[in-house]
Amino acid sequence: METKTADGAYRVLARKYRPQDFGDLIGQEPMVRTLTNAFHTGRIAQAWMLTGVRGVGKTTTARILARALNYKTDAIDQPTIDLSTPGDHCQAIMEGRHVDVIEMDAASHTGIDDIREIIEQVRYRPVSARYKVYIIDEVHMLSNQAFNGLLKTLEEPPPHVKFIFATTEIRKVPITVLSRCQRFDLRRIDSGLLAAHLKNIAGQEGIAIDDTSLAMIARAGEGSARDSLSILDQAIAHGSGKVEADAVRSMLGLADRARIIDLFEMLMRGDVAAALKEFRAQYDVGADPAVVLTDLAEFNHLVTRLRFMPDVANDMSLSEDERVRGRDFAEKLSIRTLSRTWQMLLKGITEVETASRPIQAAEMLLIRLAHAADLPTLDEALKALESGVVSAPRAGGDAPRPNGGAMMSGTAAPTPAADAVAASSMGIAGGNGSTAMRLVQPAQQANPAPEPRPQPEPAADAPVPAVPLKSLADIVALADSHRDMQFKIMVKNCVRLVSIAPARLEIALTDGAPKTLPSDIAQKLLSWTGIRWMVSVSREAGGQTIAEAEAAHRDMLVTDARADPDVAAILAQFPGARITDVRIATGGAESADIDLDAELPDVSLTPDDDD
Repeated sequence: METKTADGAYRVLARKYRPQDFGDLIGQEPMVRTLTNAFHTGRIAQAWMLTGVRGVGKTTTARILARALNYKTDAIDQPTIDLSTPGDHCQAIMEGRHVDVIEMDAASHTGIDDIREIIEQVRYRPVSARYKVYIIDEVHMLSNQAFNGLLKTLEEPPPHVKFIFATTEIRKVPITVLSRCQRFDLRRIDSGLLAAHLKNIAGQEGIAIDDTSLAMIARAGEGSARDSLSILDQAIAHGSGKVEADAVRSMLGLADRARIIDLFEMLMRGDVAAALKEFRAQYDVGADPAVVLTDLAEFNHLVTRLRFMPDVANDMSLSEDERVRGRDFAEKLSIRTLSRTWQMLLKGITEVETASRPIQAAEMLLIRLAHAADLPTLDEALKALESGVVSAPRAGGDAPRPNGGAMMSGTAAPTPAADAVAASSMGIAGGNGSTAMRLVQPAQQANPAPEPRPQPEPAADAPVPAVPLKSLADIVALADSHRDMQFKIMVKNCVRLVSIAPARLEIALTDGAPKTLPSDIAQKLLSWTGIRWMVSVSREAGGQTIAEAEAAHRDMLVTDARADPDVAAILAQFPGARITDVRIATGGAESADIDLDAELPDVSLTPDDDD
């Protein structure tokens, strides 16, 4: 196959190796199979709609289809898919110069006048071919008037006319047009298949190229044969006839895939310093920040796919590092971590692309990724808080400080009242000019034991003691005794009591309450009390939820504490201090509210850098 045209001009690879028949089309086997069956049975449509991304072969397929419709040799004179032997009209059709195959670009012929000209010409028979074929590229660019003018002819064309439409924007084509066409969705070409195709062409051209370069070019082509061949053309020119991985990487502004995997590993183990150093090193050799992040996202996606589809490792477009290390990450990393990393990268890439300083924006994203690598999800964090299990702080983070520290330096000598305050368990924490006060009186609630995990409900036939229920608090206590923490939290936050009587409960629900909550309450009460309860939802507003009542009570305690003279003196002694909590002291089995008029108990002072 000649590289240059008759006038000596260079012919690019995308044109030189343009498919000439259906056998040359790669990655479009479903369409070829359908057309083959249709031609063999004589069920040839009157119009086709070819859709797909740019460079996937829509116009080429249209020309091959026009060639098949008008195929004629000394031995064959009928439409056929077997085009191995060039026919009388084949060359002219493939070169776009046959008189009976009219190609029109709808982007420059959008109006009704252009379509009216077609309508007037379709009644005339073809000059030399079997069919007059109209190929309209980018058909979605036609105006509404042009589409409407075409409808009648498209529905009932003369027997000697065929229409072939091509578009990259199928959603912009009216459904009235689509319903009159046989539609073929040309698929993106698989990267492995595309790499093999490029290797074959490079061999025919006598170009030395390694598998890594082929993989990078196939990826950059994004499923488009034309784009991939254009990049290969550029790489050949860039390397003076020899294609090497470093040259392709530099040409495309890509980072080394091995270094991308190294960076991913640093992020997953939370090594911020190493990740930033590696990122800067890649940036210094020419890698674009957004491209590096995109490559990270692609590798994260690959690892996720390998976790569920190990056969993905056989893809020819993958490097050996991606195969081996990708499988290793797939075995070690959780789906939670991979999903969160993907979401952060997806959002961060957009931020970097629009940032005035992309390198700084990218570094901040990498820091967030490294710190989030081992964080729990929101659901896990809420469960941990409810169960009282608190994870250890990160290295370099704020460590918890013990209660009962020393008095902050640089303050006035303590007064006798302050001496009394200093010996109690009420705490004031301060530092950096800002102080937080924590009022914690001796109580059983000071260090609550972790709530146990929910356990299976007792069997229906188990003996159930009679349990009197007179309030929502009784229901919450019942749920607590049966260790159903999820149900307990739901009742506390979502239920407002309207009325309660034996075996009858009338409630109102908050806006965010699950619709199934009333039936859930009835089932739980039946299981726990052995009594069938009637639970109904009232139109009345009802009272406060238990969570709202607790919050209101806590606010009242803080307000009362702030009004106490001794507490006010402490707040004045430590500018910027604030009351963060009030806990009620208990004596024996019964608890009592704080008597703020009584003598204030002792306090201890602990520094706190957070406030």
